[in-house]
Amino acid sequence: MDLLRSLPLGLYLEQPQTWLHKLDPRVKIAWLMSFLTSYSFATNEWRILLVVLLILFTLFARIPRRVWQQQMGWLLTLSFLVLIIGAVSPDGLGIDYQPRLPANEQILTQPANAKDSQTITEPASDHKKYSYILFHKGPVKVTRRSLDLAVRLSTILFTVIYSTNLYLLTTAPEEITSAIESLMQPLRRLKLPVTEITLTLTLSLRFIPLVLEEVQNLVRSVMTRAINWKKLGLKGTVKVWMIVAERLLENLLLRAEQMANAMMVRGFTSPNEHRVKWHELRLKAWDWLAIATLTLFWGVRVVLGNQF
Repeated sequence: MDLLRSLPLGLYLEQPQTWLHKLDPRVKIAWLMSFLTSYSFATNEWRILLVVLLILFTLFARIPRRVWQQQMGWLLTLSFLVLIIGAVSPDGLGIDYQPRLPANEQILTQPANAKDSQTITEPASDHKKYSYILFHKGPVKVTRRSLDLAVRLSTILFTVIYSTNLYLLTTAPEEITSAIESLMQPLRRLKLPVTEITLTLTLSLRFIPLVLEEVQNLVRSVMTRAINWKKLGLKGTVKVWMIVAERLLENLLLRAEQMANAMMVRGFTSPNEHRVKWHELRLKAWDWLAIATLTLFWGVRVVLGNQF
């Protein structure tokens, strides 16, 4: 069991360097926020398009298959299950559905009185048929509203999780904090500690792999002891996992203390006095191309993707 490989959340792919790696982190933040915000008040076609775009970005960036195959597979499976469960679930309206057309279709073709006997009426077969219930067989019923809610839930689940993970996969933590600090510069006028906030974010991003490593080591230690869980019972099992959770908290606090001591030994007093420029943020040709594409993205969203 290797959580760092089977659950690559928040990890940065150093090699190979794809074209997504070379984009300015501020431009990638703009794209990420566009994916997360353009979903609101959009049509289902646009929501499905966002999922397709994320998959195409992954393929065209030539990210190694071993990196995204397992996670994308599990996420697509989860989204598909949410789609199925949401589609067959009650839509929540709680009303009896009445057909829009009368049961006797001859009413639409017969004249209202003798004076209208020569009136040519359109056959009922030419009318566009409408049905609120799309599928109904036994206890399984799929309505238009339930299908709409299912598409919303499944697409937003995939879009939010995978777009964020793709951004973290192709952007170093130092680049993320530098981009956020650059975008938060206007807040300095309000006397907000921008540098301290970005430093805290950098340390938290660096701490994610340490947490996964500690969890992995504790789970391995429990598995190597070959505990007979049936003999322990429910009370004994809860007691064992409470001990594991307590040990995990102690190890994480120890790691945090070691990190703080390392910073103090190196003479760290404040972020403003110990600023290290890891990356120089400068927009290049492909960044301007990405910005132009983002403008086109929002233009299509406003013209074709509005729900109302």
